[in-house]
Amino acid sequence: MSHDTTPLGPRHLVHLERTQRRVMTARELRAHGVPASVLADRCRPGGPWQQLLPGVFLLHSGPATGEERLHAALLYAGQPSSGLDSRATHAMVTGLAALALHGFRTVPPLCALDRVDVLVPRQRRLRAVGDVRIRRANSLPRPVSVLGLPCAPVPRAVADAVAGLGDPEAVRALLTESVRTGDCEAASVVRELNNARLLSRPHVERAVDALLAEGRAIAEGRLYEMVRQYGLPDPVWNVDLRLPGGPHLGSVDAYWPDHAVALELDARAPRHDDDALWQQHARAREHLEQLGIDVIITTPRKLRESLEQQAAVVRTALLGADDRGPHAYVAVLPR
Repeated sequence: MSHDTTPLGPRHLVHLERTQRRVMTARELRAHGVPASVLADRCRPGGPWQQLLPGVFLLHSGPATGEERLHAALLYAGQPSSGLDSRATHAMVTGLAALALHGFRTVPPLCALDRVDVLVPRQRRLRAVGDVRIRRANSLPRPVSVLGLPCAPVPRAVADAVAGLGDPEAVRALLTESVRTGDCEAASVVRELNNARLLSRPHVERAVDALLAEGRAIAEGRLYEMVRQYGLPDPVWNVDLRLPGGPHLGSVDAYWPDHAVALELDARAPRHDDDALWQQHARAREHLEQLGIDVIITTPRKLRESLEQQAAVVRTALLGADDRGPHAYVAVLPR
């Protein structure tokens, strides 16, 4: 029986190919009036359509584009075609594919990737098939929409990408770019790597050292920008504070001696068992405050997202110096 005598004529099929998304599920095609027999006929060898994944079809015969591969992977994983407009996110693109969508230069373009990583809830019963690799999470992060596709946030996508990379240089480049883009801080990337139990890999641990150094340098650059842009008095930068002839009180990133105001950049990241180190820092802060020194704590994230607000916090502390009363004299030494 030719298509002209079936309930669904060729004109309707051409209209479907031209006006709908060119990646659809069997269920969606049935809803558009395409019976299983017509679907099988059009997906025959040499036919005008093709099956990309179980239950997912491409409505043209040429190679799938990178974006079509992502749509197919999400549909296979059960994500509604309405993407982030749906009430629930059942799956999202992660790993190298997500980073390619985020615009990372250190990853191959979508068309060159041999796999697409999809993040799904742990309880979902899905298997890897074709070029789709399944990643699982106890709870899905809040997705980011890129080109209308639900993508894992950069820190999670980086961790999923690193899990599949064995090249130390590729890992290092990827981690470094993750903070240079300004999309996230080093601490959030390290947290995801730690949750994925990747920090025990020597090449990942070495790359994390470079990542933390890069993240701190970027945050320090924002500190300099804050002082300059908002007209704050120049502090002394990166100094150790000591009581004259006494013990070391602590290291701070900026100090205003005339106002007894210190600023510390908290760029810590969850790696290994370093609770004792952070407790030591907390005791040092408490000691400085007992000596009448106002200690301001800021983070790379605050500097990235609310630089003006952080400048206002510093300005308020400087203006309130006279109201706090006398403070102990401390020696200021280069760090």
